[in-house]
Amino acid sequence: MPLYDCMMLVKPLVAREVMAELVARVARRAYQRNGVVTDVKCFGKVNLGYGIKKLDGRHYQGHLMQMTMMVPPSFPQELHYLNKEDRLLRWLVVKHRDAVYGLEFINEDDGKYELGFSHGNAEDDHGIELGSDADDEDFESDGYEYEIETEEEKDEK
Repeated sequence: MPLYDCMMLVKPLVAREVMAELVARVARRAYQRNGVVTDVKCFGKVNLGYGIKKLDGRHYQGHLMQMTMMVPPSFPQELHYLNKEDRLLRWLVVKHRDAVYGLEFINEDDGKYELGFSHGNAEDDHGIELGSDADDEDFESDGYEYEIETEEEKDEK
């Protein structure tokens, strides 16, 4: 099952208990579909860049919440009942890219997806070796030779 983030922006005057009930409803629906909620974060009250107009007025603040869950790919379409929820300003479901989970994660032998890595001779995403100096042979020369003075040679002059 893929990993998804469900971001919810709740109206600023909604009580914490009501927000917890809203998250519990989404989590209950995920569990019914054999999914797992892996993380719930509350970022508190955030100021918005523009007002979101609802029937009860325009809102310039909201409580931001994030739920991370492993659910079937058809699950995000089932969340459309949130459109009718009057306590929500906005909601969004985002799928994680290149996430390794389940048996694929357990069976990885190369350790590519492990959290700890050494900074010795690691490679970044572009295949460039980190932790070593770049070879001058890779770059074109402009035909001039340059002399590099050390600190000691500068002091002697």
